[in-house]
Amino acid sequence: MNQAPRLALLTLALGLLAGCNSLTRQAPVVERTAAPAATHPRPAPAKAEEPKQDEKGMYTVRRGDTLLRIALDFGQNYRDLVAWNNLSDPDDIKVGQALRVAPPEKGERSANMQTQPVPMPPPAAPPRKTAPRADKQPYSEGTVAGAPRESGARADAVAPAAAPAPAGGIATGSIVSANDDDKLSWMWPADGRIVATFDEGRNKGIDIAGKPGQAVMAAGAGKVMYAGSGIRGYGNLVIVKHSNSLLSAYAHNRKIVVKEGDNVAKGQVIAEMGDSDADSVKLHFEIRQQGKPVDPSRFLPGR
Repeated sequence: MNQAPRLALLTLALGLLAGCNSLTRQAPVVERTAAPAATHPRPAPAKAEEPKQDEKGMYTVRRGDTLLRIALDFGQNYRDLVAWNNLSDPDDIKVGQALRVAPPEKGERSANMQTQPVPMPPPAAPPRKTAPRADKQPYSEGTVAGAPRESGARADAVAPAAAPAPAGGIATGSIVSANDDDKLSWMWPADGRIVATFDEGRNKGIDIAGKPGQAVMAAGAGKVMYAGSGIRGYGNLVIVKHSNSLLSAYAHNRKIVVKEGDNVAKGQVIAEMGDSDADSVKLHFEIRQQGKPVDPSRFLPGR
């Protein structure tokens, strides 16, 4: 074969290859990235709703409530709640029931208290006037007619006057008014290491570690308004009322050495430390103002 045909064939082959290359195109390379996942902001943890009374001093019972818990949350004595609401059984309260949690106004009756008509006695003949007996004294103002006298007491005995408060201080065991809250003197209720501090959402007081049987003392002078184990989560509990608006609570005790109605002095032993309804031996201590938990460090002296 001569040179000319070879050149022609080579030219034809190159032309065919060029045509193929022009028809075959690679798809463009696109760099793909994973689509971002839809992000939803994590909702903030729901804050426990604080129990509130309405403008008439009433509270509606919610699921899980007990009368003792309601009394603690509103800074009242549960016995007062029983009286204000005319409850025959303190353990029998129902969801949705309206309870009075504030003292009735003067002359006002609780919505739950019902009165029965009292039959009037027939008119009696006017009494005959007689000279008063020498051994009988008239009732003084404030005396309840018909109240029994103490056996062996003299008819003319006069109740002793209350002892005056010491100068610049408060009488031991007395309950002061809300306006005198700043006059109250406080001390630490127990010695020991603080293992939990106040956190309004999680811990309504402070926890103090200690040993079984260690003394638990009243942080201030006042009156014991509760001593028992009727509130879940507190174990053996003592509540001391210091004023119309302030009370202190001492929980998880091994033994309670005071009873309801006792007047206690600041520093008086009221219980022995324990682990009732707790995972370790400790004192859970709360101070409540108008029923609301407040940081005890605002009241306790520095260590």
